[in-house]
Amino acid sequence: MLTKKIFPLLLLASLILAACSGSSSAGSSRLKVVASTTLVGDVVEQIGGDLIELTVLFPPGADPHTFEPRPQDIAALSDAQVVVINGMDLEEALEPALEANVKGTLVHASEGIEVLAFEGEEHEGEEHEGEEHHHHEGGDPHTWTDPNNVIVWTQNIAAALAEADPANAKTYQANADAYIASLEELDGWIRTQIEQIPPERRVLVTDHLAFGYFADEYGLKQVGALIGSFSTNAAPSAQELAALEDKIKEQGVPAVFVGKTVNPALAEQVAQDTGVKLVHVYTGSLSEPGGNADSYLAFMRYNVNVIVEALK
Repeated sequence: MLTKKIFPLLLLASLILAACSGSSSAGSSRLKVVASTTLVGDVVEQIGGDLIELTVLFPPGADPHTFEPRPQDIAALSDAQVVVINGMDLEEALEPALEANVKGTLVHASEGIEVLAFEGEEHEGEEHEGEEHHHHEGGDPHTWTDPNNVIVWTQNIAAALAEADPANAKTYQANADAYIASLEELDGWIRTQIEQIPPERRVLVTDHLAFGYFADEYGLKQVGALIGSFSTNAAPSAQELAALEDKIKEQGVPAVFVGKTVNPALAEQVAQDTGVKLVHVYTGSLSEPGGNADSYLAFMRYNVNVIVEALK
């Protein structure tokens, strides 16, 4: 008889413990954070770790210049306590959704970076074939191509997470410090790799003007782009394309670098017309998990390796 009475009591105790455990989990919910691009998302994850619940809006391979938010993205923005974007009009198509739905803290990761003037700014108002020219008021938004700028991202993100979640501020800062050390190591490695390229061959022709910060920091020069814009959402005129091909031939440019998120047809035509190599790089997005560029550090190492190999 005693055994029969014990079993119901044990069952009741188990149910009470489970309920208490569930209540405790609900009370310790993680900080809800939304990041725009996969690049921004990776840096946020390095700092937030298991303390945050991270949603990355743009899937791998998405072009940040043209991405349109989905209903689930709107819901995530509305629920987020912290939203992190690159800023500088990179996420132009996302801006109406940000203005209408963000209730938490909106962080511009690139705030505080010394902005480079977009090399095509003097063409304000010019129209490209089939597209309105995309003039960029704030300068070149592709700040992440220099890891020293991502150090600024890291500091901005760590400060925002600490402000939103003061109880874990020390952990966010410790994670940020460790990641900054990795970025400093990456910077040193890039410098040694670039030294392999003869000075006269340190030139870049790309699909769009995405490597300004990289070129400026490491002693290369962007001598031209298939699209004379910071945005991929444009197209060159026949005259612009012919002028670029002439420049490639005159300067002995060895390769054209085209982003993996961009339709390569135009670059393939230029490569065929000029006889140069066509080399694929990552520009505005990481690869799928397990790919060649599934983190920011891997993204930069991959790009540097293929650029050096093509130019040296």
